[in-house]
Amino acid sequence: MVKLRARCVVVGDAAVGKSTLCQMFCSDGAVYQKNYTMNVGVELLEKSISIPNTSDSVEFYIYDSAGRELFADACENMWGQPSVMCVLFDITSETSFTSCSRWIQRLQTHRNRLQVPGVLVGNKCDLSSRREVESASAQAFALSHGLEYHETSAKEMGQYEAPFISLAKAFHSLYQDHINTIQSFI
Repeated sequence: MVKLRARCVVVGDAAVGKSTLCQMFCSDGAVYQKNYTMNVGVELLEKSISIPNTSDSVEFYIYDSAGRELFADACENMWGQPSVMCVLFDITSETSFTSCSRWIQRLQTHRNRLQVPGVLVGNKCDLSSRREVESASAQAFALSHGLEYHETSAKEMGQYEAPFISLAKAFHSLYQDHINTIQSFI
């Protein structure tokens, strides 16, 4: 049994649903904030995820970062070196989708341009009648940046776990690759 620890940085523009998604995930769907105040820094959350078909788990330290540009620099100082990244946008906001490139670039800078496993998350799919970003466009963008794509609705408890499970599997896979590389030299 292996217990891994990973720094999961969650980024995206203001009001795309980062904090709600993180709260829903960490509370197993029990906490949906109806009254919300915008995050002005980084909120640190913690949750362990069991890796399917193994006895291993990944303990995430989730850095829920403020999305307003005014606070972005301060948040970056708290990230350190992310192990995995979760980039969110609101499917009803083309602007929030366009900003994803900037968020990815900021995160990659903290890893000295090394590839960071990650997911792109289109949130608020419960508002699909107001959709401005098509799934195919988001999927293509994610693929071009080496990310998995997920659509969620934190409000209606739609797939809020899937991005984090995907990240845990990716991080566990990196660990397994490192172990295999080390064992090949023994």
